[in-house]
Amino acid sequence: MDANREYKDSVFSWLFGEPDALRELYGALVGVALGPDIPITINTLEGVLFKGRVNDISFEIGDMLVVLIEHQSTINENMPLRLLMYVARIYERIAGGRDMYRERRIPLPLPEFVVLYNGTAPYPDEAVLKLSDSFADPSGLGLGKGGSPPLDLAVRVYNINQGHNAPIMSHSKTLEGYSVFIAKVREYERKLKSRDEAMRAAVAECIKEGILKDFLETHAAEVINMLLTEWNWDDAFAVQREEGREEGREKGREEGLEEGRNMVLELVRRGYSAEQIEAELAAGKTERTETAGK
Repeated sequence: MDANREYKDSVFSWLFGEPDALRELYGALVGVALGPDIPITINTLEGVLFKGRVNDISFEIGDMLVVLIEHQSTINENMPLRLLMYVARIYERIAGGRDMYRERRIPLPLPEFVVLYNGTAPYPDEAVLKLSDSFADPSGLGLGKGGSPPLDLAVRVYNINQGHNAPIMSHSKTLEGYSVFIAKVREYERKLKSRDEAMRAAVAECIKEGILKDFLETHAAEVINMLLTEWNWDDAFAVQREEGREEGREKGREEGLEEGRNMVLELVRRGYSAEQIEAELAAGKTERTETAGK
């Protein structure tokens, strides 16, 4: 298997960075067989969704479809928004140079948005994330929500962990092999307590069992290094998110203390007694709690 170097920032995007692999993958997802005569054109925008990482693949099927596939180990509910921004860039490139102010309509390929999930947290076989779920409710302005929003975007999410979506796996041996390989890495990681050793053991076992055999035999060292980088990056990103949440909680505590101090000073300036100040502080705390619960 020849590696498409432009899309080699992750094992997934490398494995599926060729037209034949994408033809097989898309056909498995939608339940159709795409013949070799149907052209697949990869048009991935490098590093757009993941700062410096290419974990997404964008491609056109003929001039009829533009498909955006994102591989994730955690579900990001902002994917519809991110993919909206991404597809705008894709359309800009497809229609680039054409006169958008002319009277005749510019034909565009129909978009499809897919997330392939293989994280460790439980997730159903399939789900849909919608951009409209993020929209504010204008009823507070005295306006009804009305019918369908004038803008929406739906992302289909598929769980590609081993044991999920068997019909899809049966029609894409590459995706099935990737799923089995990742499952073996996790299994060996639990046994060996060493990520590097786990990956080497998983590679050896998959080659022995004929799973992604040609790919792993040819690129074993690179696959291990790339996957180590990916997973270490994911760990660092998870820690960063947790630190951000903790910083937010600490900031909230500090802001609460500062707000309390300012309130006490203002009440003292107004001549409130200690009992009155205590009552005002208690009332303010109750109001904040009720507001937070809404």
